[in-house]
Amino acid sequence: MTTEPSKAPPLYPKTHLLAASGIAALLSLALLVFPSSDVEAKKTTLSLELESPAEQLTQDQDAADAAQATNEPVASPFAQIENSDENTPQTAETEPAPAPATEKARAPGHREVVVAKGDTLSTLFEKVGLPAASVHEVLASDKQAKQFSQLKHGQKLEFELSPEGQLTSLHSKVSDVETITLTKNDKGYAFNRVTAKPTVRTAYVHGVINSSLSQSAARAGLSHSLTMDMASVFGYDVDFAQDIRQGDEFDVIYEQKVVNGKSVGNGPILSARFTNRGKTYTAVRYTNKQGNSSYYTADGNSMRKAFIRTPVDFARISSKFSMGRKHPILNKIRAHKGVDYAAPRGTPIKAAGDGKVLLAGRRGGYGNTVIIQHGNTYRTLYGHMQGFAKGVKTGGTVKQGQVIGYIGTTGLSTGPHLHYEFQVNGVHVDPLGQKLPMADPIAKAERARFLAQSQPLMARMDQEKATMLASSKR
Repeated sequence: MTTEPSKAPPLYPKTHLLAASGIAALLSLALLVFPSSDVEAKKTTLSLELESPAEQLTQDQDAADAAQATNEPVASPFAQIENSDENTPQTAETEPAPAPATEKARAPGHREVVVAKGDTLSTLFEKVGLPAASVHEVLASDKQAKQFSQLKHGQKLEFELSPEGQLTSLHSKVSDVETITLTKNDKGYAFNRVTAKPTVRTAYVHGVINSSLSQSAARAGLSHSLTMDMASVFGYDVDFAQDIRQGDEFDVIYEQKVVNGKSVGNGPILSARFTNRGKTYTAVRYTNKQGNSSYYTADGNSMRKAFIRTPVDFARISSKFSMGRKHPILNKIRAHKGVDYAAPRGTPIKAAGDGKVLLAGRRGGYGNTVIIQHGNTYRTLYGHMQGFAKGVKTGGTVKQGQVIGYIGTTGLSTGPHLHYEFQVNGVHVDPLGQKLPMADPIAKAERARFLAQSQPLMARMDQEKATMLASSKR
């Protein structure tokens, strides 16, 4: 008997199949409209709590990508999944976010502004909400109030305002030692200036020259002005244009002005020591009973001589004294009866000694020239100047170290420099080889007083240097 094969019963009821088809259609629509969770995970930069191992994998892969970009090792995301409990939600381990910075508490009516480029007092008033008319009221209240309009870039102004928004006081620090204030009263605004009186203490620096004097001094902590003072003190014995050598040393004790623990300026050099080419020169500042100050050696001889060694600070010698030099412009042999100091145009030129100005004007190939007569024996000449210093004129007098003119290239000159000549009894001599006469030493009546000041300074320099060297060896 032939029988028909029996049909397998359906796996799901027909209603279930229709429902499943509907859900599939809805899911397809959702995928078209909404982006995948993977894409969303790669866009976010926040640390989120992950709901499943699949989301953990996505987050960890982002971390691996970031770590690869910074060359930092990262644990395998698979290892993290394998070690986790599938039924336990995974939480990303992240550093707690830093607390937001809190603004410094200020009084409700306090405002501060810093002067920027292009600012005026009116623009600063506007920044704190004050009308422009109040600027005129403030400046007209006191003659000295106009000092508030002399603004400097970076200067800070502090405003105090009433609850109604009116200006009650204006305060500004104009320097490390000086502040100015305007305070409102019944008649308008009262101006007040406060100048702090600095305390004076002594400071010590030590330096070794391994490049130029100015660079080595700055590296040691000596200001430019004190470096120039040191060069002036030792300028009678050391030619800073050609004598300086690598390995030269200096020690300086000087006055330092201090306000609230901060240095606000320097006083004079009290004592100094300079070692040049193995020879040490020492100087001590001494003020005599008449109030005149000068520098002396430790045993009381004057550092000052009748002439300073070089009339231009830190210049380069471009041509020395010679009786058979070929002139660079005339192209023939002509004696060069002086020394040429090359320096940038406008560099100050100083008088080598006290004297009377025989000439301050043009002189042939020398261009703008100054000639000074020093007593009956000595005469100096300064040529190719750009111009003369104020007050320097023919028939006048000058003091040693006084600026008489500026480096230039007038006359027969190939570039900016000073041509300097030195005559003794009318005969040209080499300024670099000339032995300079000494000034008077400490008077016998003041010698004991001088030694009482100089000996402690010398001892302190020795002690400071020894302490510094000992600490550097540790």
